Amino acid sequence: MKPGLTSGMSHSQRYTVEEESTIGFMGEGLRVYATPFMVRDIERACRDFLGQYLGGEENSVGARMEIDHLGPTLKGMWVNVTANVTGVEGRKVSFEVEVKDALDLVGKAKHVRFVVDLAKQKERLEAKAAKLAQLKP
Repeated sequence: MKPGLTSGMSHSQRYTVEEESTIGFMGEGLRVYATPFMVRDIERACRDFLGQYLGGEENSVGARMEIDHLGPTLKGMWVNVTANVTGVEGRKVSFEVEVKDALDLVGKAKHVRFVVDLAKQKERLEAKAAKLAQLKP
């Protein structure tokens, strides 16, 4: 990881709540921002921010998410995801996140990401695939 990432830094990204990121199980007139898509947007904002501090041979993976979905956001509205770095411990980066729409705070989260070396990650995945192949008849 490149130097410079420290606790207290923050980053915001805005997303539009499109139909595919809403719940549909209550009917068309009750479509609102779905929690799994809020999780996705939080992860994307944190990953994009952290990516500025990574070398070409690195990336990051999500390891933990604690989320409170506090209120509805209507289809077509935007949400602003603001991630604040709360800790940098080696490869572990912790965030506290707020999600606001034009009117309200609609989500809060704690998120942890780990920086991974892509070559080492590939080795781990190949080893797991080899173990899986041994289980198949």
